[in-house]
Amino acid sequence: MKKGEFSFIGDIATLFSALPHHGFEPIGDDCTVLPMGDEALVMTTDMLVEDIHFLRGASSAEEVGQKSLYVNLSDVAAMGATPIATLLSIALPESAQGEWAEEFMRGYHTVAEREGVALAGGDTTASRDKIAINVVAIGRAPLANIKRRSQAKVGDAICVTGKLGISSKGLVDIMFGDLNTEAAKAHRVAQARTKEGVWLGTRSEVHAMMDISDGIASDIKHITNLSGVGARIALESIPTDYDIRYATTGGEDYELLLTVDKDSVESLTTALYEATGTQLTKIGEITEGSTIEWLENGKPTELEMKGFTHF
Repeated sequence: MKKGEFSFIGDIATLFSALPHHGFEPIGDDCTVLPMGDEALVMTTDMLVEDIHFLRGASSAEEVGQKSLYVNLSDVAAMGATPIATLLSIALPESAQGEWAEEFMRGYHTVAEREGVALAGGDTTASRDKIAINVVAIGRAPLANIKRRSQAKVGDAICVTGKLGISSKGLVDIMFGDLNTEAAKAHRVAQARTKEGVWLGTRSEVHAMMDISDGIASDIKHITNLSGVGARIALESIPTDYDIRYATTGGEDYELLLTVDKDSVESLTTALYEATGTQLTKIGEITEGSTIEWLENGKPTELEMKGFTHF
């Protein structure tokens, strides 16, 4: 019987759970954590495959290079850590060797330079006809600043940074051949809330945190499952310029999803905006139990809330 993506990942975690971890924390967060005294290293890896994560006819090689790095830096930011280095492995068909590869690396370098991140190694190989890109990102933070998905508390406010849905809308625009909309451009390049993640990592009123890569309909489940809690989310509170389904079930926003002490939301919102210029919005609260309730003007919504999965 075919299993879904997250069920498969759960099986992997179970299979390897009895092996020595050598100080690394188990599978479950945006990054694994290696405590080193009062500090910690965090590590993550993400893969981009042609025709799944990008279309060569719709994205320039430079845009793909930028996106490849940003989506990994986003995971580091979600842990409250500062990205410091990456490893890059790339499989290229003959049609992408030479000029395409050089432009890709220019895009990757642009983001690495902007974020102050070293390229510490990697691998290159040939592929038959599709491009495959894998990045390992490494970050560092005081151990006390690390934010995990398992730290949500009953009564916490559920908050998001920025606005949601633009990337999902951009993918639809691209599929219909409209490559020049603001949403299409946002989807092709992505972003990472690195400054915001590091800043939020210093705040004790922030409990659980992760990035929004599969849509909040999927991502909130990671927090509730690992924290042993439920959630109640008000659709009308979700910040978006597009149809609410783009903002809830579409992926690749790479904003931050976090839970915050309920009495600190207003002060944290003000302080985050003053420090980074980024808006924080409360969209719900953490509840007892294990149920996720989606409300529209106080009533259960009839919309199906199911985020993105790869299989």
